[in-house]
Amino acid sequence: MPALTTSSDGFLLHGEPFRIISGAMHYFRIHPDQWADRLRKARLMGLNTVETYVPWNLHEPEPGTLVLDGILDLPRYLSLARAEGLHVLLRPGPYICAEWDGGGLPSWLTADPGIRLRTGDPRFTGALDRYLDLLLPPLLPHLAESGGPVIAVQVENEYGAYGDDRAYLEHLAEALRSRGVGELLFTCDQTDPEHLAAGSLPGVLATGTFGGRIGTSLDRLRAHRPEGPLMCAEFWIGWFDHWGEPHHVRDAADAAADLDRLLAAGASVNIYMFHGGTNFGFTNGANHDHAYAPIVTSYDYDAALTESGDPGPKYHAFREVIARHAPVPGEPVPEPAPKLPPATVRLERGVPLLPYAAALSEPVRAQAGPPTMDELGLRAGYVLYRTTAPVAGDGPLRFTGGVGDRAQVFVDGAPVGVLERERHEEVLPVRIPFAGAVVEVLVENMGGVNYGKRIGAPKGLLGPVTFDGTALHGWDCHPLALDLPPAPDHQVAVPLTPGAHDAGPAFHRGTFDVGTPADTFLSLPGWTKGQAWVNGFHLGRYWNRGPQRTLYVPAPVLRPGSNDLVLLELQGTTGATGATALLTDTPDLGPVAP
Repeated sequence: MPALTTSSDGFLLHGEPFRIISGAMHYFRIHPDQWADRLRKARLMGLNTVETYVPWNLHEPEPGTLVLDGILDLPRYLSLARAEGLHVLLRPGPYICAEWDGGGLPSWLTADPGIRLRTGDPRFTGALDRYLDLLLPPLLPHLAESGGPVIAVQVENEYGAYGDDRAYLEHLAEALRSRGVGELLFTCDQTDPEHLAAGSLPGVLATGTFGGRIGTSLDRLRAHRPEGPLMCAEFWIGWFDHWGEPHHVRDAADAAADLDRLLAAGASVNIYMFHGGTNFGFTNGANHDHAYAPIVTSYDYDAALTESGDPGPKYHAFREVIARHAPVPGEPVPEPAPKLPPATVRLERGVPLLPYAAALSEPVRAQAGPPTMDELGLRAGYVLYRTTAPVAGDGPLRFTGGVGDRAQVFVDGAPVGVLERERHEEVLPVRIPFAGAVVEVLVENMGGVNYGKRIGAPKGLLGPVTFDGTALHGWDCHPLALDLPPAPDHQVAVPLTPGAHDAGPAFHRGTFDVGTPADTFLSLPGWTKGQAWVNGFHLGRYWNRGPQRTLYVPAPVLRPGSNDLVLLELQGTTGATGATALLTDTPDLGPVAP
């Protein structure tokens, strides 16, 4: 019998009445050395449970390969939750949304031509079943019936907003059960009656997702399921940001008042997010409604804990609300973590990217049109496409089908323009100085769409390329995964020539000293767009488009003594800052939406 069961109006845990007061906290967005700290802060706010998604695309990066170490050591995370006295709601997908690259679906799967994602298509369910065969055995000891913290497991994720394949949902529920998951199963959907009907299953707890209109949302949930617990599985207390938009926040008092209404109604809750964390590396997702809109590196979400794990205004406000409805630990509220003192880092050594690409990856030769990133087997990062123009003159360089997602174009090494998917750009006027001139196109994957029907949309160059009507053939394609920066011992150890920091794209390297490691924030005034690594740890993407102006550097990334900073700057710096970066003790996530 599962540890958590339902009665006519609530939950029972080991037969005793129990209300879930949970907060979302994704282990894969937090440095693993900080998991214990964040879990302790969850308990001290009054939470008895934490919730996490499980990203399929990172855990099975190649078919048949399971990764469960480092930031993906989910068994360790679950053990730490249990040690802190917290229960866990586990949401293994297969689709997670989460503003995460591809919604968590692996690119090797979504690249399968014609596959019908999140349906009973045997290609999809077969891959899903094989994944569960890998994932679940190491997690079963952490289920509550085995003495672990996991008291409930989600079936799919907001499926009613996507499809209505009841047989697929039944297949997934049975796939979990047949592989040993005996705990309570639940679905979650927006509280639209059609979504609830399409996304739920008989015998599986139906929960809702909403951020306001508490009474109406709970009434709709009760109308859908006349008996059983009421639960908001995602109580949205903030929001995420796209590049080029203002930073989103929600007033703490407003969110706390709605939390109070939820708990006063007797409902259970999962606060989304208790702690958002960071889209480290190339893990951010994107939305695509009328236009492609990539999500920023920070996943602060205006959550109860800030991106760097400090209690924010909502932490204190929520703790007061929870104390009205449930016991809250009497221990003091945690203080903000120490920060490094501000410092300046000079990046005086480096190497230009375009001539260096051959040292980073062997070229793939394509005699006809350029292949996509999927066809090159590249999950994330960049591709440098290189060919020669057969004719000279002034004319349009046309990229049939557009680019995925941002392309910088060079003729004989000189930049001639940028094309962006979000602007639906396909044509660039250029001058080819002579027949045989080298044309290079550096394409950046800005993040896979995580919501709706465009998940798995291809990246890279998406069709034939012509100049003034003449097709360009014979492409050398350099896939640049850039999971790690170039090693500092030689590739980024040469002094850059004067003005090279303005030329882009190039790697830039500098060092800085640290006494006692502590959290800090990387500020890049004057830099334009690129990636940042500290001691080989990929902090993520920066862009002066904003709103985000600083990148979070977790204390465990740093070491006493000398530390390395490497930037891949794509376009060059502006202003008088030169090759200088700043470490600051204060985050800057940008101006707030009015």
